[in-house]
Amino acid sequence: MITPKYFLPHLEKKLADSSQQVVHIVMIATKPDIIKQAPIYLELKKRGELVILCHTGQHHDFRYSGGMEEEFGLKVDIQLAIDGTLHQKVAQMIERFGEVLEYLLEQGKTPIPYIHGDTSTSMAIGLGSYMHRVACVHVEAGIRTLTPKAEVYDEHYAAFKAGTFDWQQYYEAMQIRENFELGSMEPFPEQYNTRVSEPASGYHAAPVELVKGFLLSEGFSADRIEVVGNTVADATVLAIADSEQSTIFETYPQIKGGKFIRFCIHRRENTQDEKRFTVLIEAMEKLVTSGHQVLLISLFGTETAIDTFNLRGRIDSLVTRYPETFIYSQVWPYYRDVIAAMRECAAVATDSGSMQEEMNILGVRCVTLRFGSDRGESILAGGNVLAPPIDSDFIVEIIRGALNNEKMALVGNIYGADVSKKIVDGVLRRVDSKLGLFRTEEARLSLKSKTGTDTLLDISRLEGVLAGEK
Repeated sequence: MITPKYFLPHLEKKLADSSQQVVHIVMIATKPDIIKQAPIYLELKKRGELVILCHTGQHHDFRYSGGMEEEFGLKVDIQLAIDGTLHQKVAQMIERFGEVLEYLLEQGKTPIPYIHGDTSTSMAIGLGSYMHRVACVHVEAGIRTLTPKAEVYDEHYAAFKAGTFDWQQYYEAMQIRENFELGSMEPFPEQYNTRVSEPASGYHAAPVELVKGFLLSEGFSADRIEVVGNTVADATVLAIADSEQSTIFETYPQIKGGKFIRFCIHRRENTQDEKRFTVLIEAMEKLVTSGHQVLLISLFGTETAIDTFNLRGRIDSLVTRYPETFIYSQVWPYYRDVIAAMRECAAVATDSGSMQEEMNILGVRCVTLRFGSDRGESILAGGNVLAPPIDSDFIVEIIRGALNNEKMALVGNIYGADVSKKIVDGVLRRVDSKLGLFRTEEARLSLKSKTGTDTLLDISRLEGVLAGEK
């Protein structure tokens, strides 16, 4: 078979020179992918495994990709170079990665793709792998959105409108599991992506016990699920160690001192809905004009929404009127800068998923600008609280309550340590040199074939099982 054109020049020789049969393929695509997959890639390399790094190209700008590849010392081996609309990118990933798998399988290699979280890459690579009877490692498996029930929101929002809102009661209600329900399809399309990734996986690396419960309730095999923590904990440790090299405070000296609020709005359901996005910008605006220090980190989706909904003038006005307390910046390319700055902030108001995890690890108050959260464990633990995008004054009240709540910053790390080591250990314990992590039904049921004078299967035993006999 012809070498796939997506291989970078050095890879064919790298594969030919290795006698190892199992090939670990670490997939990266988005900024969070790179942050969370880098520790696994580095761990596999440290152990001497045959590991290749495949970049789909979902995020390709230096600020979203190249800077962190450089920072973590990542060398890409395969570049799928996808482009176009969302559905075109998904189709290209399935087709192009399929070619990669076909080549490796024809070479007698056993591929094990590592997909991460809830990205379109995770879903598409999972689907493409499954079509080749190749099972993935799903890093950060099982994340499902928990949303407060309508009556919970109704009660506290009615109290807010009546002038009787009690922030502490609202905060405590956010820590009662029975107040939440499953079933949301937000964030979009991430909740779809993570669900589709699961059946394509032969090893589910669950970040917390709550998530393991979701996976078990959906019927996935308990022996293929492990609670290992979240690899963002490993990446954060690396970034903290590297933060002395950060120059971010030279660029933005105003953020030194631990008083600013970091704002970030980029989820499709927020940036593509005029009412939601306007409410969130208004909340930020009210914080700035009332004396709070705010750092707005703007992503591609944020910029598009600002222009689409004619809010550019309001942002520019804040920049002009509040140069010392309002900082408006494009996303930063280096993770060490993000972590260095976040260690200095008072609170984060975000619709990001990963930042909810990072704030827990760093001990920073988090306010999630959504109706629900796919990191519900951080809310139940008390380090995070929801601010639904329905009323800018309600959002401001919730953020101010978080700023005044010391307990939120003292929850402690719920995402573990040495997570990448645990994941690699779990994979290597389960890998089959021929099948990788793909498991036949005979293996799942422990129905072992026999040789010689024995029958292929103990038919009487099997018939008894099927008949419900012990």
